[in-house]
Amino acid sequence: MGLRRISTAALLATALAGCSTTAAPAGTAAPAGTAARSGVPSGVSSGGPSAAPSSSDAREEAWTGTWSAAMQDGGRTFRKQTLRQIVHTSIGGESARLRLSNEFGTAPLTLEDVSVARRVKGGTIDPDTDQPVTFGGATSVTIPAGETLASDAITVAVPADGDIAVTAYLPERTGATSRHALALQTAYLVSGDRSTAATLSGASTLTSYFFLAGLDVVNPDAQGAVVAFGASITDGLDSGTGRNRRWPNLLADRLRTSDRTIASLDAGISGNRLTTDGDGESAAKRFQRDVLDQPGVRWVIISDDAINDLGNGASAGELTAALGELIQRGHDAGITVICSTLTPFRGSGYWTSDGEQGRAAVNAYLRSAASGCDAVLDQDTATHDPSAPTRYLGRYDSGDHLHPNAEGMQAIADAVDLSWFS
Repeated sequence: MGLRRISTAALLATALAGCSTTAAPAGTAAPAGTAARSGVPSGVSSGGPSAAPSSSDAREEAWTGTWSAAMQDGGRTFRKQTLRQIVHTSIGGESARLRLSNEFGTAPLTLEDVSVARRVKGGTIDPDTDQPVTFGGATSVTIPAGETLASDAITVAVPADGDIAVTAYLPERTGATSRHALALQTAYLVSGDRSTAATLSGASTLTSYFFLAGLDVVNPDAQGAVVAFGASITDGLDSGTGRNRRWPNLLADRLRTSDRTIASLDAGISGNRLTTDGDGESAAKRFQRDVLDQPGVRWVIISDDAINDLGNGASAGELTAALGELIQRGHDAGITVICSTLTPFRGSGYWTSDGEQGRAAVNAYLRSAASGCDAVLDQDTATHDPSAPTRYLGRYDSGDHLHPNAEGMQAIADAVDLSWFS
């Protein structure tokens, strides 16, 4: 399902015309506070980013994602609780909007008293920066199962490389929610509506993101966004909670230091696979939502999903065919496709000699002109032991022989050629 963007003017016109609160027919705005059920956001056409924009498209394309999380099924339920979630920005902006997902929810999702603020520490916010979030002018919203919704623009200065707290009250029992399982950030949950509290005293803590799919900004200097698309290595497993040391975070640091205003969006899902659903939908299924539909996307780095396929018996032929399709889809949408070689995994629980031969074949394909990659991020060369190239260099190994540690994450980020982003 695509993002549903509803303009405040259209919603007010609909309300004045006396429309009911049920879903509007195609071509008619939904009522205030209710997610529209059809259409795509202004600025996103069925032809992808390369389609010629209309005047409304140009306004929509001013948005650039500064943070994102790839959604999965299996999220917990909530009822009469306040949830505060922390996101870490890559670029700043002069205004913002939220993208909220009920893509994998099992029932309508109602949110009230949503707000954004600068995070001070833990679950504490700076109350002077707290700004309410509205949806078609309303302070509550109900998102149907299977839908994703963008908020109205929020007049708030968003810092680059900063922490933003997103707080919402869930007044009704939800079904199972959409989530991102491995947040590597702590979220805070309390009973009742305490959305305006600077500190959520007595909060329990959670380690996933729920229904929060993205934070977008308007920044006149923004040059676009790069999406890191992969599995647990991209998701930052073993990089530490609250440290923002995933390799896409470290790439964001390098981009800022180089005076580029380019967002780095992390679309990794731990355990994800290229060809088969499991932990999240397969890469092939989610590529449109998690890459091509990201606001401001200009580049994608296709990373480590295929390692999980190799560990579960997939052949190199299956994987090169699937990767070729993603590369073509990226090009068809007008974005630059950076392919990443697969890191070593000998010594991990699912390594086999057949899997190693498959890794070598996939890497050879990605390095070749036949792949169609616009550039290659050689994570393999950046992380393997030169004297034992089927294994991580010891100082980069987290200890499970499958994931890099913090130093290994930095080695991957440092292997990115910033000249690709021009």
